[in-house]
Amino acid sequence: MKVHSVKRAQWLPITVAEAWDFFSSPRNLEKMTPPKMGFKIVSLPSEKLYEGEIIEYRVKMFPGIWIPWISEIKAVNEGESFIDDQISGPFKFWHHRHFFQEKDGGTLVGDHIHYSLGFGPFGEFARQLVVKKQLAEMFAFRCKTLKELFPS
Repeated sequence: MKVHSVKRAQWLPITVAEAWDFFSSPRNLEKMTPPKMGFKIVSLPSEKLYEGEIIEYRVKMFPGIWIPWISEIKAVNEGESFIDDQISGPFKFWHHRHFFQEKDGGTLVGDHIHYSLGFGPFGEFARQLVVKKQLAEMFAFRCKTLKELFPS
């Protein structure tokens, strides 16, 4: 199984506490996900993340093809970072660390994702053809949305 990595960071003109409040609410995931992905929360036990929380989503991988995605919040370091791992979903492996760091009068919001599609060369072909582009589009949309929500 080949594991790939994606790192992204964006500076926001808000405090770490404001960034934490926004990102630690799973409901805000829908705001930051491109509508064409059809991201919807199916079940959400709480309004704020906690370690061990299970969250169920669904995403549209292709027109008419919906895939359930279940994540577990594995670690929460209040105001600094949290980790979500996919329990089941479109990836064979998905580990996503979110971090928040005070910087230049605002907050650097970062993501470090490790993922694998599995399926050997077929999975790698799908990653090159589709998944890399989808992840890039997702982060571009999120960046644009965050700039609109938190203008300088």
